[in-house]
Amino acid sequence: MKTANAAATLASVVFLKIQEFARRPVQEQARLRAQLEAVVAVTTVELAPASRIVLDAADGAAIVVLGDPKGALRLAERALAATAAGLPLCVGVNHGAVQLATSGRHDDGLIGDGIAVAASVAEFASPSRLLMSRSFRDAMADASPGLESGLFPAGVFTDAGLRTHELFSPDGRVAERRRTRFFALSVAAVIGLIGAGVAARVSAEGHQKFVDGVVVKIRQTIAQGERVLGGVIEKVRWQKRN
Repeated sequence: MKTANAAATLASVVFLKIQEFARRPVQEQARLRAQLEAVVAVTTVELAPASRIVLDAADGAAIVVLGDPKGALRLAERALAATAAGLPLCVGVNHGAVQLATSGRHDDGLIGDGIAVAASVAEFASPSRLLMSRSFRDAMADASPGLESGLFPAGVFTDAGLRTHELFSPDGRVAERRRTRFFALSVAAVIGLIGAGVAARVSAEGHQKFVDGVVVKIRQTIAQGERVLGGVIEKVRWQKRN
């Protein structure tokens, strides 16, 4: 994102963390990274490009969602469905301040407490559990009154910096998860195909050649998955309206 205004703004941040990423072999890291790219592509398809910013992290990715806490929650719940396809993804959600980090004349991405806390929340999560901060629950209550009633206390956690976090988790019975079932199948198919292809080529060609020669094809596959998923979503919406 390029802007002349580096002032902080409030946003919802969904942090997708690959469990124990640094401890895994290089080939497995490459496969999991490719799967994560697919998850990000299909989970952000419903959000307007101008309303979300995807940031790379050492062990995953952070998705900054502007002005739409409800959309951030949907994204987080759908990303969690990727665990059904074998991607060990821990998901943490926060609402807080973010701002453009600049160095000279270059944009270096986003920084801020909103991202840092989301990363801490993801540290406490497991691949089968979604956790969110008190500030995100409050943002949900302000943006969509009543929806916060589906978020329940998950405990108080202390991070490595001795900062405490009151965390919440969605009720597994909420209606939103019913719409996630079909989506989980889509995610599983996309990341399964991409992961298998990446693993085979890394094994046959070596990591460096994989990085140089496969990235373009991965992105083309992800783009195709976005178009297919977009058509499916529109079809489901049409059926609901009729």
